[in-house]
Amino acid sequence: MIIIEPFLRTREFLWQEGHTAFATKEEADKEVYQILDLYRQVYEDLLAVPVIPGVKSEKEKFAGGLYTTTVEGYIPTTGRGIQAATSHCLGQNFAKMFNISFEDPQGPLPSGEARPPLHAWQNSWGLSTRSLGTMIMVHGDDKGLVLPPRVASVQVIVIPCGINNKITDEERASVDGRIADILKELKKAGIRAKVDDRGTYSVGYKFNHWELRGVPIRLEVGPKDVKNNQALAVRRDNGGKATIQHESLVKEVRDLLDTIHNDMFTRAKEIRDANLSHITDWKDFVPALDDKKICLIPWCEVPSCEDDIKEKSSRTGIASTEVQDDKAPSMGAKSLCIPLSQPEDKPIIAGETKCVSCGKDAKRWALFGRSY
Repeated sequence: MIIIEPFLRTREFLWQEGHTAFATKEEADKEVYQILDLYRQVYEDLLAVPVIPGVKSEKEKFAGGLYTTTVEGYIPTTGRGIQAATSHCLGQNFAKMFNISFEDPQGPLPSGEARPPLHAWQNSWGLSTRSLGTMIMVHGDDKGLVLPPRVASVQVIVIPCGINNKITDEERASVDGRIADILKELKKAGIRAKVDDRGTYSVGYKFNHWELRGVPIRLEVGPKDVKNNQALAVRRDNGGKATIQHESLVKEVRDLLDTIHNDMFTRAKEIRDANLSHITDWKDFVPALDDKKICLIPWCEVPSCEDDIKEKSSRTGIASTEVQDDKAPSMGAKSLCIPLSQPEDKPIIAGETKCVSCGKDAKRWALFGRSY
């Protein structure tokens, strides 16, 4: 079992955080979404974690801000959503409160009198070490960590194999020499590689040691591999094995690292998409949550309706006539985001599409779920 609580609930997070100020709302709006897309890239292009970009509800936005955008992740083992990163447009509220102003670029009035100062439009955005907890929960398995190659501190671990009392000193020296060559070539190519040549541990112990730490590729090199001018590559993410020729070692390892990243992302996205339910009837909402799904629903976007959804979907709020799963979480669902990408095949029709919870006219599809 991987313990990830320190990444999710702690007294102190490590943050990457930014604060900016602009002369116009248009400039501030542009940056909000630029930063949000950078955060999406961090998760998808580095951590191999699919996220859903969206806008927070009025109830869930940054207090005092104009609006909050977010990228939302999904943790399949618990069926919960997780706020992965946020980019806020704070508007002018704080600028007015603390008198953050600048001179009007139009200059003085025709009369020569100075124009009143203008208040800045402010943004704030941040990503924390919760991202590591998200990555671990999405990819980890019963053996330990499964690290995406692009963020793994060790991308390739090289382990000597078949070293025993039966081999000759010449064979042992040939294995050591080949491994030294492999390490040199990989490092020269910018691949983060390491050799585990500890003589006090068995090969099996070393395999488990590096599997626990999630190293993407294990290269096994023994006397027969040296004779055949090859190495055996073992993937951490799915256990797949492939023989790599020494002449094409760097290219094949680099290609394999990219393949591992793409496969990890695709696998996580397929699982996420399979657990994203489009719900149009309230009777299906709580069962979907209890089945570890997140729900996309037509919603009116009224704050009081959001409170009702949270209450009605908690165990205490479920009517006694409804079937309850004793193993299901007791917490209610909250709005995760209103996705920027709305379902094209199920458009919200003004005056016809109704909110799943209250029956009022729906405005947009919104993502709800139990969350961290």
